[in-house]
Amino acid sequence: MGSFISNSPDETFALGRRWATEVAAGWVIGLTGDLGTGKTQLVKGIAAGLGVEATVNSPTFALLQEHDEGRLPLAHIDLYRMETQSEIVGAGLEHFLTNPDGVTAVEWFERWLTTEWQPGQLLPDSAKPSECVTLRLVVLTDEGETRRKIEYEDFGD
Repeated sequence: MGSFISNSPDETFALGRRWATEVAAGWVIGLTGDLGTGKTQLVKGIAAGLGVEATVNSPTFALLQEHDEGRLPLAHIDLYRMETQSEIVGAGLEHFLTNPDGVTAVEWFERWLTTEWQPGQLLPDSAKPSECVTLRLVVLTDEGETRRKIEYEDFGD
């Protein structure tokens, strides 16, 4: 389990860049947190660290943006408009969440979980990663105008 305090969007972006050096094919980074806590900023850093040159925005209406030009393919998913796991499966997103070809970064990952999760808790069976998949669950919390607490824990390989 890890914890990071970000005092600016630039620091959140830099954390994402650092994480990009750790990831390999088969990673899912599940991001949870309220609006404005830095989920998209963190994904932008991950994308930059992977070598993605395209503009990265939250795919709230498209649900999915795929970027293949970096060191690893990056799927950026926003589940804000989804309510249940069955809706997510029906939208064709399950593969990205359970067995990604590259790296998947998922905003509003709590829509995939069947129960609320906090760092240090057991992972619900419904969200346990497949074999050869690493899941990094991330909770971003607003602690002030620009201050964010970013807690994370890795599960799987």
